[in-house]
Amino acid sequence: MKLSRINPRTALAFMHDVVAAIAAWALAYLFRFNLELPSEHLYGMLRTLIWVVPVQALIFRQFGLYRGIWRYASLPDIQRIVFAVGTGSLVVAVTLFMFRVSVVVPRSVLLLDPILLVMFMGGSRLAYRGWKENRLYGLLSLQGEPVLVVGAGDAASNLVKELARSRQWRVVGLLDDDVKKHERLIQGVRILGRIDQLPEFAHELNVSNVILAMPSANHAARRRVVDLCGEAGVKPLTVPAFDDLMSGKVTVSEIRNVELDDLLGREPVQLDDAGMHKLLTDRVVMVTGAGGSIGAELCRQISRFKPSVLLLFEQSEFAMYAIEQEFHEHVPGLTVRCLIGDVKDVFRVRQVMSEWKPAVVFHAAAYKHVPLMENANAWEAVRNNVFGTYVVASAAREAGVDEFVLISTDKAVNPTNVMGATKRLAEMVCQSVQADTCTRFVMVRFGNVLGSTGSVIPKFREQIARGGPVTVTHPEITRYFMSIPEAAQLVMQAGLMGKGGEIMVLDMGEPVKITDLARDMIRLSGYSEDDIKIEFTGLRPGEKLYEELLADDEHTLPTPHPKLRIARARLVEGKWLEQMLGWVNTDQARTEHEVKAQLRAWVPEYQPAS
Repeated sequence: MKLSRINPRTALAFMHDVVAAIAAWALAYLFRFNLELPSEHLYGMLRTLIWVVPVQALIFRQFGLYRGIWRYASLPDIQRIVFAVGTGSLVVAVTLFMFRVSVVVPRSVLLLDPILLVMFMGGSRLAYRGWKENRLYGLLSLQGEPVLVVGAGDAASNLVKELARSRQWRVVGLLDDDVKKHERLIQGVRILGRIDQLPEFAHELNVSNVILAMPSANHAARRRVVDLCGEAGVKPLTVPAFDDLMSGKVTVSEIRNVELDDLLGREPVQLDDAGMHKLLTDRVVMVTGAGGSIGAELCRQISRFKPSVLLLFEQSEFAMYAIEQEFHEHVPGLTVRCLIGDVKDVFRVRQVMSEWKPAVVFHAAAYKHVPLMENANAWEAVRNNVFGTYVVASAAREAGVDEFVLISTDKAVNPTNVMGATKRLAEMVCQSVQADTCTRFVMVRFGNVLGSTGSVIPKFREQIARGGPVTVTHPEITRYFMSIPEAAQLVMQAGLMGKGGEIMVLDMGEPVKITDLARDMIRLSGYSEDDIKIEFTGLRPGEKLYEELLADDEHTLPTPHPKLRIARARLVEGKWLEQMLGWVNTDQARTEHEVKAQLRAWVPEYQPAS
């Protein structure tokens, strides 16, 4: 049998521990006799060494003490040493007794030896690591940009330790509201004082960045730190969220900018996982508008529940390519079918439904941009949002789809624009086709989502990157906001809970002033309003100051989920649908005046903005 070559470092470590075992045994005898070892016990010490050292060396090998690297010695390595030495001491005592070694070993020697041996073996490893780290990173501590860390818990400790190896950052202090920690050290860095003293210490230590190292902190705590950073004129950064750290997706050193999601007080969504598995797992699920912001996130969330096939239906070739590449890279085991098509194309939609027989359909395809749809594109908004919804809904009913979920909007409530009125008509379409069918049609109504295509967030970001100004239509304009993942999760939950014909309203929390949103984004980008100005441009066509989630003649009913309620809308007459189809399904384009006049006739609550 060919012998593997012995690693010289492993052999050196082994020899070190053998010498440590000899030294510990000898010192145990010396300490026992106050450094004056009688000759008879000197003989006993030497006689027993020929038993002690081989036994301990064998046990050290068995406990795997030479698999680790001294440069990275840590608590688990010390624990292994303690267990190995403890076991070795017991085996030594038993061996000396069983083989009747004709020497009396003092009991205190048997107690002192393992203590000394752990100190020698563990201390050497830790000393070596300290020497290497000081040699590698000691000079780095004098380099890098000075930074303050907010928080003095486990995340802060890990962060300081990892940043000690960074050429980019140099931690000069920590801040925490626990006064018992003040003036103490974490990884050699002092806890300076309270969090509200951030501006004072930022100025004193000349820092330009502050890292929030409290991954489980609530939104109010994060906002407080961001506000203090704004007061101090420094840029706020943060470590990843607690859930991401626990899942192992990221590490604490992956510092990122504080985002709007961190400041808006939205609690995580609690999904009915068992119900979701029943709705989606091992079933064919279809998403229209799969390349859009909401449609793409719905696909990501659905993929977690392992459908048998996920059908992506999208008109834009580029958007379809992007989502197809994402799923190919990140969810390779999922069966995904990318289907190019227009929701207004009756034959294509019917072909897809009849061939794949989806059990659940999420209809997210729509034109949603208010100003674009208001004038020159009003007819296309009706065709896509209303007729397209009818085409997909009727095909789903014919194909025996179990659950059909329409993505609606808060702009469908007392609409003042074409987009909102067409989405209200889309809801009415689903209410109308609900009769005499086993398919459950559920409409889900919610407000704006952070970072979606066409939203103010990407626009503000671009304006800030150009140096401003940031444009807001009106000082008092407010909107409801939630994150894209939260919206997608609640849409799925609503689809699970719907019995058919309901309009589900998402809890959007408190409305947010767009002006405050702009100020937050300017501050999070490291600027002040002196650097980036805010300009007011006036309300755009069809835009109103505030959005509503319920119309005046509607009321809501609670559901088992705290973030979902049921809106009871006015009843829809059956004749309306036939009239609508006859008016929409034509080869002749309608004028803007005709479109708005017909919308007012079908949606009495529609009042076009002047």
